[in-house]
Amino acid sequence: MKTKTTRLDTLKKIITSQELGSQDEVLRALRAEGYAITQATLSRDMKLLKVVKTAKSDGRYVYVLPSETLYRRVHSPLSNHEAMRASGFLSIHFSGNIVVMKTRPGYASSLAYNIDNSDIPEILGTIAGDDTIFLVVAQGSDEATVKERLFGTSEI
Repeated sequence: MKTKTTRLDTLKKIITSQELGSQDEVLRALRAEGYAITQATLSRDMKLLKVVKTAKSDGRYVYVLPSETLYRRVHSPLSNHEAMRASGFLSIHFSGNIVVMKTRPGYASSLAYNIDNSDIPEILGTIAGDDTIFLVVAQGSDEATVKERLFGTSEI
């Protein structure tokens, strides 16, 4: 008998290895793994795992786990510099110790999460919306250093 724990592990594996955009597709993938569950059970499992739908660069929406690097399927985590280049990043503007970053819609939260977990000493914290991130930069930090820490270059 398959347990809830093994079902959740299988669901995580499916979501991280396949690009599925509907619960019906997820149910089919689970059935292929030997799990015959209802849509209601799947919804509860997805809520428990905090599964979300996010936009891909081609405009399609797919399910992802919040722990995935920038909500992307990657075989090895990207460095912060690589992640910033591969993300939905659009622009960055400085005003004193406040920085405003613009992203494509839906990308700000995951990008801010990545920045917050990068241990960049010049960045004290972030606040993210749908397509905008506010960063608070430590006093005395200059634009070039912040850009270098975020992007690996100050030429952005």
